[in-house]
Amino acid sequence: MTETTTRKPIVGAPPATPSVSHMAPQMAPHTSPCSPHPAHVLVVTLGTAGDVFPFIAVGRALRQRGHRVTLLAAQHFEAAVLQAGLDFHALFSKDETDAMLSNPLLWHHIKGFSAAWLAQSAALQRLPDLVAALPAEAPCVLLVHPGAAPAAALARARRPGLRIVTAYLAPSNLRTCHDPLTMGYTPVPRWMPMWLRAALWRLAEATTVDPVVMPTLNRARGALGLAPLSRFWDHMMDTADASVALFPAWYGPTQPDWPRPFAHAGFQLYDPQAEAPLPEALQAFLAAGDAPIVFTPGTGYQHGTAYFAAALSAVKALGRRAIFLTPHRDQVPAQLPDSVLWQSFLPLRALLPHAAALVYHGGIGTLAEALRAGVPQLLVPCAHDQFDNAQRIHALGAGQILHMRSLRADTLRAALAGLLASGETRARCGELAARLAGEPSAAVVCELVEEQVRQSA
Repeated sequence: MTETTTRKPIVGAPPATPSVSHMAPQMAPHTSPCSPHPAHVLVVTLGTAGDVFPFIAVGRALRQRGHRVTLLAAQHFEAAVLQAGLDFHALFSKDETDAMLSNPLLWHHIKGFSAAWLAQSAALQRLPDLVAALPAEAPCVLLVHPGAAPAAALARARRPGLRIVTAYLAPSNLRTCHDPLTMGYTPVPRWMPMWLRAALWRLAEATTVDPVVMPTLNRARGALGLAPLSRFWDHMMDTADASVALFPAWYGPTQPDWPRPFAHAGFQLYDPQAEAPLPEALQAFLAAGDAPIVFTPGTGYQHGTAYFAAALSAVKALGRRAIFLTPHRDQVPAQLPDSVLWQSFLPLRALLPHAAALVYHGGIGTLAEALRAGVPQLLVPCAHDQFDNAQRIHALGAGQILHMRSLRADTLRAALAGLLASGETRARCGELAARLAGEPSAAVVCELVEEQVRQSA
């Protein structure tokens, strides 16, 4: 539903970020049949690399079809977005993103969502301000991360008729009462009736999400003359004119309580260094022995000291080689044996085919690359979508789970020993890699966006 308003200032709102930093050379413009003006697609995403890179992939596909595309994300991703040939606008400064990532609560299994929301709530003013400043006569569509859907709704209030497509990166971005249902560390039993599952969701939202999120959101809505809301998740899922999953149906089938219309586009994989050769030091390391185990807690995780200490002890006990992948060298033990190599960043598309196994946090971007490579996975979830992703990989037969709170040298060694010994798991990983190779392209998303362009004209 479209809400129209008058604009009032938001008291205490953070300053607006600068205008679009850089403009990419434009291709032949795509125009709506009802408008002579080129369509402008604003792609809005939050989070870290696993949240941003799939939207870059979709943005590239939209631009190849002749659309003007501006991607809004954290300043950290400016270079990657420009390299992809897209316009870029910084939605958050580097300092804001660094402050969010350094907050230990971001990785808490209960408080993580609220910590992320509070750190990124400036989008509630910045996105509507940007949309309001665009030429009124040019068709415009928002393609948004679900966390940005409330800001998109505010933008639509300031620009009536604005069309919104929400792109969901992982199944747990969508609330459902259907299996598999995981709440943090706890999988909900399959025998639990639907009414009780719904009650559990309401209780969880009422105690952990709504008290933190709704005051901020309702202040922004009130400044636009909009009525207050009581439930965040309902609003987030009801905002879009169309919804699309950036994961395949075999990984997360459409559930009866998901929004409609709904489509699956498959994993959208993008790596800014995919074509770059592996560093010479890494090539020499790979050639010097057996396939290593790759360990990464994710690019945004800044609290991995215990993780890497346990990893070093485990691979020593197993007599295995390893690669520790993190931009934060101070989290890795200072002294590493020749059998362990630290790297700050590597393109997973190039690295993972050389790996014996991958030990990681369960983020959806890394998960998709692991499935493409056909490498056995040990997931160590601690927050956000990671728990649900871990359950799905386990159910698919592609890996095992070791929760972060249970991670010790001995538990990690035992989990890895079992994973590496499983020929069944490796065979299943190969089957899923072959299946992933036949997934649909970004055309599904592009067609949804283009339909909204036509609707907006």
